[in-house]
Amino acid sequence: MTQPKTRIDWEHLASRLSPRHQAFIDGRWVDAASGKTFDCLSPIDGRVLAHVAECGSEDIDRAVRAARRAFDKGDWSQARPAARKKVLVRFAELINQHADELALLESLDMGKPISDALNVDVAASVRCMSWTGEAIDKVYGEVAATGPDELGLVTREPLGVVGAIVPWNFPMLMASWKIAPALAMGNSVVLKPSEKSPLSALRLAELAIEAGIPEGVFNVVPGFGRGAGEPLAMHMDVDGLVFTGSTAVGKHLMVCAGMSNMKRAYMECGGKSPNIVFADAPDLEQAARAAAVGIFYNQGEVCTAASRLLVQRSVKDEFVAMVAKFGAEMQPRHPLDPGAPMGAMVDEAQTRRVLDYIAKGQAEGGRVVIGGERLQTVDGGCYIAPTIFDDVAHGHTIAREEIFGPVLSVIGFDDEAEALAIANDSEYGLAAGVFTSDISRAHRVARKLRAGSVWVNYWDGGDMTAPFGGYKQSGNGRDKSLHAFDKYTEVKATWINLAP
Repeated sequence: MTQPKTRIDWEHLASRLSPRHQAFIDGRWVDAASGKTFDCLSPIDGRVLAHVAECGSEDIDRAVRAARRAFDKGDWSQARPAARKKVLVRFAELINQHADELALLESLDMGKPISDALNVDVAASVRCMSWTGEAIDKVYGEVAATGPDELGLVTREPLGVVGAIVPWNFPMLMASWKIAPALAMGNSVVLKPSEKSPLSALRLAELAIEAGIPEGVFNVVPGFGRGAGEPLAMHMDVDGLVFTGSTAVGKHLMVCAGMSNMKRAYMECGGKSPNIVFADAPDLEQAARAAAVGIFYNQGEVCTAASRLLVQRSVKDEFVAMVAKFGAEMQPRHPLDPGAPMGAMVDEAQTRRVLDYIAKGQAEGGRVVIGGERLQTVDGGCYIAPTIFDDVAHGHTIAREEIFGPVLSVIGFDDEAEALAIANDSEYGLAAGVFTSDISRAHRVARKLRAGSVWVNYWDGGDMTAPFGGYKQSGNGRDKSLHAFDKYTEVKATWINLAP
């Protein structure tokens, strides 16, 4: 039986890594056309991990042209579903075989604890790729209800070239949620990873070729939003655009899609998710632990983070004290420490952004229960203590805007109607939680919450069988489940005259 790895073991493995740093276009590693690179820094300690190709519009065009040639050639787009299934299942197996390496790339690149990178990010990416691969040959067309002299067929066809722009908080998992169904349906893909965390995406490209995905079908172009992301969104030969990230960027990309060729555009954007705890919650201690994990997991850099804690006033003081106890136990440690409950913020800019929100919360009258400061966990690194604000008014900035850090806003309520009014009074609608022993209330509140996912008596439920996406300005379309295939196919109606 293999012994669990220690921090020393992980650091030894990290010292032997040689991350890919070039773009991957048409099955080949290439420098950016401009020759430019950018420093990929580790937020753990500030060291340079790699000098990564800074792709621009010329590189995007090269990648799109390669993707179009591969699509038109048909080796992948016209392959039998069973053949694509075999390749994607093999892709999943290769991700699993290289789990330690991929987890290290994730942890070093964006600062998350290695245990989370291995047991959540990599494991969920394997599950996504294998589940989607297995689902390919279960997606059927339809036969319309007609008379005997006609035949109506409804079939799904791949879009063509899909541009995917993914965030830095779950780099490989968010990429998997996009590329797995896109590839499954026969599309070619151009993936633009975040400049803050490009390394795992580049390694995935290598594994994709090894799995049997033809050259040109899967391309990875690292770079910045303006330089690479926007040209991808504006490209006239991209048929579909999928994105996970902030609402502001999502809106801009939708404008780009409309201004160019009206490409299909699906955005999974931000959240300010309410976690509603009623006094009759079945286990207040369990609910408090879930509330702490819901906001402090992954350093709060989660679109579904339980950042608004709505607590019935009759138990609020008691409950906040319990959440504070669990939160205080989640202090950030070196991310390569297998027991670290929190790691580093993704970079210095995000660290400053979160600290600015903490200062604004204090200035507007919020009371800091725990945290509120930057920590020197590792020299040169980016670390913030888990922070809880009580006495937050619903109109306070920290209760309205997405912080994307370990900052919890506590808001009291008296009854169900008030809780729902506060929860739904947001531009976002990604997720929500309800803790109650009353099954009728659970159903009633869940139905009235304007959110794409609602979890009852725990936080962050669901798996690959459940769709994921948001209401309102949290975006459109759905990742995961069979519903994800809708984004990557065109639906065609073919009507055949059978009359003699």
